[in-house]
Amino acid sequence: MADQTYQPTLSQLRAFVAVAEYRHFGTAAARLGVSQPTLSQALAALENGLGVQLIERSTRRVLVTPAGSQLLAQAKVILEAADGFVAAAAGVGEALTGPLRIGLIPTVAPYVLPVLLPALRDQLPSVRPFVVEDQTARLLDSLRVGVLDVAVLALPSEAPGMVEIPVYQEDFVMVVPAGHALAGRTDLSIDVLDELPLLLLDEGHCLRDQTLDLCRSVDARPVSGDTRATSLTTVVQCVAGGLGVTLVPDSAVAVETGRGDLATARFAAPAPGRAIGLVFRASSGRADAYRALAELVTSVAPKGTR
Repeated sequence: MADQTYQPTLSQLRAFVAVAEYRHFGTAAARLGVSQPTLSQALAALENGLGVQLIERSTRRVLVTPAGSQLLAQAKVILEAADGFVAAAAGVGEALTGPLRIGLIPTVAPYVLPVLLPALRDQLPSVRPFVVEDQTARLLDSLRVGVLDVAVLALPSEAPGMVEIPVYQEDFVMVVPAGHALAGRTDLSIDVLDELPLLLLDEGHCLRDQTLDLCRSVDARPVSGDTRATSLTTVVQCVAGGLGVTLVPDSAVAVETGRGDLATARFAAPAPGRAIGLVFRASSGRADAYRALAELVTSVAPKGTR
């Protein structure tokens, strides 16, 4: 039976929400920046205080109990309110100060960070940025549980409870081996995708999904094979090795085609592309500050964006 005088701590609630979101104690602990024993103790203390089992544990899987499912939404509301309270205390609309936990997708981070981090040092010297590179789904999960403050990713995220601010747009550019028949072309039709061995990033990357959507729009079917890559660098080097061609965002072209015998080809206007935006919790209470951050990202966006 629950002790009616018991008051859970925010750390205990964060432990519960993180385990419920990630269904893995090790991952949840890493996302919260605590040890796994500390996480387990916080969750156990919460369950003991409430007199309710929230998480079902076994050697092979982690499940949320029916009682945990009923209480999960309220736990999230409490954490969001606490985060909003702290943000309000810092001064809504005032310049960002202190720790800023930024998430970026892998097809953005290597090309934005070299210009964004110096700009943060120059224009917001009181901010201490912490960077997390991860796939979209995990970044959004981290935003929901308060592990991240903002994330830079492809729009739309279609995530409930989030605010999206577009920061730049960019075209997709085809990377081909040097000497390829399409090298240097600037008038490609999307239909050309049906004729080429198109290399893709591994599952979970939004650029892979965007490329597949583009192929479906012209009923193209990319050649599938055993080549698997989790980074644009690896995919582009596979192109240099003659394994196929690939599409990369314009911001990545200068960096990724600087190594190996590679060339590019561009699509005729209007070229396919993507929108990149800054995403944060609607409940954060820092909308004005994050809009200023989005403007900073736009002002330093890499070459090839607009």
